[in-house]
Amino acid sequence: MTPRRKRMVVIGLLVLGMGLATTLILRAFNQNLMYFYSTSDVVAGKAPTARDFRIGGLVVKGSLQRLPNSLTVHFVLSDLKKEVTVTYTGILPDLFREGQGIVANGQLGADGLFVAREVLAKHDENYMPPEVAASLKHQPDATLTR
Repeated sequence: MTPRRKRMVVIGLLVLGMGLATTLILRAFNQNLMYFYSTSDVVAGKAPTARDFRIGGLVVKGSLQRLPNSLTVHFVLSDLKKEVTVTYTGILPDLFREGQGIVANGQLGADGLFVAREVLAKHDENYMPPEVAASLKHQPDATLTR
């Protein structure tokens, strides 16, 4: 094999190796992405059912229900258009309360119930998660009550 041919083979293998490495990195990155959906998007069927995602909205007043002798809670999230019922088992953040904006991470069940693995609440009264603020931006002011 001539030196020129050897160089071409080495360059070809390097290009192939870099392409394979890039493909693997992008695939791993895509699997770890967690997209945000508003409650309207979830009701419209835009949210995935087979992978985790984030849902955000305001906790509807009067919707929080705690199961007796359990850490499981059910509550309703709304973006002032559509509502989604969320269930969560665990200790809620200290700042979690009805009427505030939250973001929950989890999966949508086949029955339309969002099963949260983590619930994130705002840290002061002036803060709202950016995703929730953006989804509520064009909504008319309304009181969230059940």
